[in-house]
Amino acid sequence: MTSKTKNEFCPACGKKRKLTNRGEITLCSACHTLTDNIRKNPQYLDQLSRITDLPISSLSFDPARQTEPELPEELDAIRYRTTDRERNTWYVSVSELEGAPVEIFASTAFDRDQHLQSRISNLTTITRLISLILRHVFMGERLTLEKTLIQLHRSSRQKNDLPDMLNRVLNNYSKKENPDDKGEVTAP
Repeated sequence: MTSKTKNEFCPACGKKRKLTNRGEITLCSACHTLTDNIRKNPQYLDQLSRITDLPISSLSFDPARQTEPELPEELDAIRYRTTDRERNTWYVSVSELEGAPVEIFASTAFDRDQHLQSRISNLTTITRLISLILRHVFMGERLTLEKTLIQLHRSSRQKNDLPDMLNRVLNNYSKKENPDDKGEVTAP
């Protein structure tokens, strides 16, 4: 006499499937695979939440176990040479991690030219913030106001340039005090 396997509803996905018992957990094979992968790689929850726009990371997942990803000391990069509408030559380098862009830098041979200083400062700000976003998208690095403030501070080339002004304004929302901020900023 042959025994027939009875399909039941999986408590995780709710689908009627053959369930297997592992320890005290009885799930379908697809849900067992999913839970095994999440146990081995907890960052998958955050990656899934970004892809699906679901608040998966707010489930009973312990973010304290999660470690912040770090860039290796050396990365492969591709350098592009391009020109702007005023025929200035610019070099844009894109650093890659496993084929994904994680940093972008831009420079010019004329970076000592005074009339380009403001543009270079703004470009540095843009590339630093884009790099922060790229690391978030491709590495799962958390975006925070403090990290944004650090990038703005590092982008500033002189007092009261655009990155410095943005840094001082946004620092009003920071939990940490910025020791470099000595001036009061008023909103327009």
